[in-house]
Amino acid sequence: MSTAERHRLIAQAVQEEGTVTVGELAALTGASEMTVRRDLDHLAAQGVLERMRGGARTLLLRGDEPPFALRAHEAVDAKRRIAAEVASLVADGETVLLDSGTTCLEVARLLRGRQLTVMPLSLQALNVLADAPEPTALLVPGGRPRATEGALTGPLTLASLAALRFDTAVLGCCGLTAADGMTAYDLDEAAVKKAAVSSSRRVVAAADGSKLGRTAHAHVGPAGLVDVLVTDTTAPAEETAAFENAGTTLRIV
Repeated sequence: MSTAERHRLIAQAVQEEGTVTVGELAALTGASEMTVRRDLDHLAAQGVLERMRGGARTLLLRGDEPPFALRAHEAVDAKRRIAAEVASLVADGETVLLDSGTTCLEVARLLRGRQLTVMPLSLQALNVLADAPEPTALLVPGGRPRATEGALTGPLTLASLAALRFDTAVLGCCGLTAADGMTAYDLDEAAVKKAAVSSSRRVVAAADGSKLGRTAHAHVGPAGLVDVLVTDTTAPAEETAAFENAGTTLRIV
């Protein structure tokens, strides 16, 4: 088992159980208790969990957003398939607004070196695109990065979006339903997504199946704001059907 897979299993177990001992995690992963202790120290430093004597416990309350470091290990294959499909929808010469989040980070990796102008809305995607070879042109927004997330928010980010117009906005989301539309965990991030929609000719939502049918508390906008929805085969069939019936172009990978 790779280190990344072991970290994913440990993080998932802690999130689901609330509190887990080192012995239980060693049995789960097949690793030694010494290795598990090192894993827990690493994950605690990333804000994924809290170390406690003999094990670890979750930092999440019900309804909280899982930290970026934890989400980065979830549904990795699906996110990469979604990212590949999203990248195929973007034509050379376009100006692209790229949202924060783990799926959009995978999209950033695929846009490097293409004939595009890209403005990322997270520090992680900025780092990926910072040394992109020509002909990729990078636009850097203002804003304050959210702690542990790297998502850019605040008045400077909103001003950057208001000053520009984009061919395509690639948006991630915390929740997406046909009834409630697109939602986020954070009000400031929801404001940025609203501004992104207003500044873009086309909105492509990149969301793995776990996001569909889920509603977070900060409303971004109705389902109709999504022109193209790219998701994976784990998405609830009733949700994808509702989006398709409403006229959204659906891509399932």
